[in-house]
Amino acid sequence: MISKILKAAAIAGLIIGLGNTAYAAQAVSMDELLQQVKAGRVKDAAENQKRIEEFQKDRSRQQQLLKDMQGEQARQERLSEQLENTFEANDAQIIDLERALQERLGELKELFGVLQQAAGDARGNFDTSVTQIQFPERGEWLTEFAQKMGSTTRMPTLQEIERIWFELQREMTESARVAKLNTTVINANGEEEEREVVRIGLFNVVSDGKYLEYVPETGRLVELQRQPASRYTGRAEDLQESTSGVNGFAIDPTRGQLLALLVQSPSLMERIAQGKEVGYVIIVLGFVGLLIAIWRLLRLSATAAKVSHQVKNLEKPGDNPLGHVLKIAHDNPNSDVESLELKLGEAILKETPKFNSMLSFMKIISVVAPLLGLLGTVTGMIITFQAITLYGAGDPKLMAGGISTALVTTVLGLVVAIPMVFLHTLVQSRAKRLTQILQEEAAGMLSERAERAA
Repeated sequence: MISKILKAAAIAGLIIGLGNTAYAAQAVSMDELLQQVKAGRVKDAAENQKRIEEFQKDRSRQQQLLKDMQGEQARQERLSEQLENTFEANDAQIIDLERALQERLGELKELFGVLQQAAGDARGNFDTSVTQIQFPERGEWLTEFAQKMGSTTRMPTLQEIERIWFELQREMTESARVAKLNTTVINANGEEEEREVVRIGLFNVVSDGKYLEYVPETGRLVELQRQPASRYTGRAEDLQESTSGVNGFAIDPTRGQLLALLVQSPSLMERIAQGKEVGYVIIVLGFVGLLIAIWRLLRLSATAAKVSHQVKNLEKPGDNPLGHVLKIAHDNPNSDVESLELKLGEAILKETPKFNSMLSFMKIISVVAPLLGLLGTVTGMIITFQAITLYGAGDPKLMAGGISTALVTTVLGLVVAIPMVFLHTLVQSRAKRLTQILQEEAAGMLSERAERAA
């Protein structure tokens, strides 16, 4: 060992000597360089000898430390053995005590299990209950109680058992109570506001005439994006303003599930949008047909009024269809019956197209609208089958878009076609009635002319 150290010291001295050659380069002659190298070797040898002596002295001290550590190790091993024996004895004693505890608990153990289960069930019910906005501290206490009861050595106190009974009883009492309180509400714009809210049992919460939804995950009240019909919100506003007495109110017996579905259900405009391009074309045709029908009914009604007035005054032809026919008869007082009949028939034929104007277009709309609905149905089914091909039939929501398009366009087509059939029939009957009046008056004038000629 010492020889290895000496070799290492010699190698280090050589390295140091080589390092000193950088300074030897400054020597003037070779003799000076030789003297410097010798001086360096003597110095290195002295330092190495000093290191060796210090190491030998330290070696004896290290051996003494080693003996001390070995003695300490033996003492710690004996202490460890004693502690292990003590641990085993304590462990056996704990097992005996736990066995004795279980035997003494007897039926109380079942009672504690029921208490633990009741606390867990109550916590689950309270977390989703709207009464949580009034009593938020009870959930944390029930959680801590259930966790403590999970330990075999933890027994509930009488006060804890009474509090569980109290919380359950309070929940039942609040289920039949209408309460007003101030709390934080998230409005439809996502902003927090301090409002006065009215809690109706365990069913609903309203504020400012609007229904609110309780979100258990955040413990906040959120204003519904889409409210029920005005007849329900009006009653909610009356309930909030009242201080006593009996007030009618519409509750959600599912504790908010129906109102949550209301938000998801599409509105009328959203339903129409599901029809896409075909649906919009059908709606445009329906509006055009409705405008045409209204325009024609107004024109025919005005014409019918003029004709009715003209029927009462056949001697003075006016600016109306019947007046034009009468004018033909008045302008040809000496014509024979056959010639007059031809001229009157020609005048009636000239007036008839005015009565039947746009009737053919209305009939086309009544026929084309259901055909467009059928086109939308086919398009929607194609979309549905494409979704089934890509994603399978496992998720009905993936097919809902195509089915909605198919059904909405069919409904829109029928909604446009059915009224258009009635409107077309109504306008056509008005036109036929006017034509019939002209024909009756013309026949009367011909018969009168024939009697005079006879």
